[in-house]
Amino acid sequence: MDSKKILLIAIIALAAIVSIGSCSAGLFDFMGGNTTDTSLDGQEVHLAAAASLKNAFDNDLIPMFEQKYPGVKVTPTYASSGDLQTQIENGLETDVFMSAANKQMDALVEEGIIDNDTNLQFLENKVVLIVPADSDSNMSSFDDLKDVKGNIAIGDPESVPAGQYAQQVLNNTGIWDDVESKLSLGTDVTAVLNQVAQGSAECGIVYATDANSTKDVKVICEAPEDALDTPVIYPIAALKNSTDSNATSAFIDFLQSQEAKDVFVDYGFTLHE
Repeated sequence: MDSKKILLIAIIALAAIVSIGSCSAGLFDFMGGNTTDTSLDGQEVHLAAAASLKNAFDNDLIPMFEQKYPGVKVTPTYASSGDLQTQIENGLETDVFMSAANKQMDALVEEGIIDNDTNLQFLENKVVLIVPADSDSNMSSFDDLKDVKGNIAIGDPESVPAGQYAQQVLNNTGIWDDVESKLSLGTDVTAVLNQVAQGSAECGIVYATDANSTKDVKVICEAPEDALDTPVIYPIAALKNSTDSNATSAFIDFLQSQEAKDVFVDYGFTLHE
């Protein structure tokens, strides 16, 4: 066989190999072997989220999103929703805000900072009374807080939504005046959880998701629905001045996907319908 025929056969064989490889890669992608999206490479999403969302985002949701969009970086800031509102008003670089109450989101909407077309009533939480895991307390209801001798930890109602909800419960159950002098105010709901877990407070009022995040506390009871003026809603929205709007939209869309919703549910949240 002359050299020209050998060369022609080699070229045909190489083309066949390349074609098969391309088909195999396409089949691999189709079957879910490659689910990454590189269309947003180099973009960044700055997230401002309530402290009670930290575990869900850091442990699961942000890694999941960054795996789906490997060229996108998510940079979170966690604090009480009131503190985040103030930071955003003072120029905190933020693309997405997820608050633990509508109050802070509504304030930013009124100030023209939030893109209200993206404002979504997303998650719900519950308010619970907790004690240290090794406590021998015989409390069974919020009314029993009147007999507590030590500190009762709640978030500062001035800036912490969990504290505002706690204040509502204590007011609406008629025991605020009985317990006000015993209150130890935390800067966010995580600080309240830590006070109880470490035993510096005899009991505390936090979200159900926070109580669910540690074995160092146990739940005594859940706040009655009629003790809250409004449900505990977590809204999410994009800011009008978002720098990388495509990545921001992709991140908010991802959080509404079934896989992300399942993560929120695993952490004790319920989906707002």
